[in-house]
Amino acid sequence: MKNNTLNSTSKYHAIKVDPAKCFGCTHCMKVCPTEAIRIRNGLAVINDQRCVDCGNCMRVCPADAFYILQDDLSRIYDFKYRVVLFPSVMIGQFPDHISEGQIYQALLQLGFTHVFEVEQPIQWLIEAIREYHRDHTDHRPLISSFCPAIVRLIQIKYPSLIDHIVLVKAPHDLAAHFAIEKLKQQGAREEEIGIFYVAPCSAKIVAVRRPLGEKESIVNGVINMNELYNRVMKVVSKEEPADNPACREHLTREGILWCLPRGEARLFKKRSMAIDGIHNVVKMLEKLEIDDVPEIDFLELRSCDQSCAGGILLSGNRFLTVERLQRRSRHYPLAAESSPEQEIKEKVVGRLAADPIAPAQVFRLDADLARAIEKMDKVNRIICQLPAIDCGACGAPNCHALAEDMVMGMAKMSDCIYLQQRWQKEGKITSNRAFSNLEKTWGEGRFEADCNKKGARNEGF
Repeated sequence: MKNNTLNSTSKYHAIKVDPAKCFGCTHCMKVCPTEAIRIRNGLAVINDQRCVDCGNCMRVCPADAFYILQDDLSRIYDFKYRVVLFPSVMIGQFPDHISEGQIYQALLQLGFTHVFEVEQPIQWLIEAIREYHRDHTDHRPLISSFCPAIVRLIQIKYPSLIDHIVLVKAPHDLAAHFAIEKLKQQGAREEEIGIFYVAPCSAKIVAVRRPLGEKESIVNGVINMNELYNRVMKVVSKEEPADNPACREHLTREGILWCLPRGEARLFKKRSMAIDGIHNVVKMLEKLEIDDVPEIDFLELRSCDQSCAGGILLSGNRFLTVERLQRRSRHYPLAAESSPEQEIKEKVVGRLAADPIAPAQVFRLDADLARAIEKMDKVNRIICQLPAIDCGACGAPNCHALAEDMVMGMAKMSDCIYLQQRWQKEGKITSNRAFSNLEKTWGEGRFEADCNKKGARNEGF
């Protein structure tokens, strides 16, 4: 039973703002890599067209005003066979005294009937990506499609680079197909199988809800990794259960390291580069767009610092998580030594090719080129009048963003507090009118004296 919303073409985002908690501090607006956030009436407002669900807003919010949409865990009981599909990075969060076996046992205790780690069998995915490299020598460097936030970033902000994306589905798609085929071998019917993916970040949730490069995801539901981690910690046994190596039969060293920095890049012998942190990625994509990079064959680009170990839905310290996974990987064989069933491979590998991704040029000022040029000229004229301080007091992240908002009819010159000061001095605007303009951005009563107001002191952010 697939989620019917998956077929919708509307924009979907996993991150939402709680207006009861948000107080318009601008932290989120300042870190957003696509300038998707504005402050209106004292609250953060997200532009759905620009948001790529990278989660930076949620990471820096001092009021925990951002929250994640997810499926209720009780949905698993809609299915006879309840498969939990989690990336290896989840294991890396747990303290050293909690073993793989204890974690697996706790997941079964929570109601799942089968446990699969996403990165098995990763060798099939490696082969598919290498084959794609051999067949697409005309677009260098090729860019990994692993991180959905980066794929969406390229789709909306750097559409000229979209042909560089490797059109091979993500590991969770591989593992979902693999799990289904394994259970069908054991007599299960496909409609009885529920696949529930444990997401380390909001972008992965969106990748299931609104997948790029496929019509709908084979995954039935998405679970917040942070919530599942807490549930496991509540029920995990202090006793070491009997190990069930069959659950990890096809897990390999490369699979465990896949979600970490250079997890993909290290597998390709030609010149490759791994970049983590979305702001670092933006700088690389800007250079790539103007052809200002050395000859590179493959780019592994990840939105989060330390890749998936830094996902916003992880509970553990990202550096400790990386170290634990590196230690864990040494106990597993190399991918080339793993040989999953050939019969299943033939059924799964053919489903790994992704459909082409269409560009979504949401940063255009106008669909008509002539009008877009006119609007850009207007933006440049407006910028001449602005102070170039980029203070954010207008409710936009910088002066250029405010100028674009003005041209698009979403802001006015009077939104700039420095222009208002100048106009007051010149007698063009009254102080009451200037104050009223400020309240439109920051909300009524925002400027009243209040010793307990949020953001008034250094509160650890």
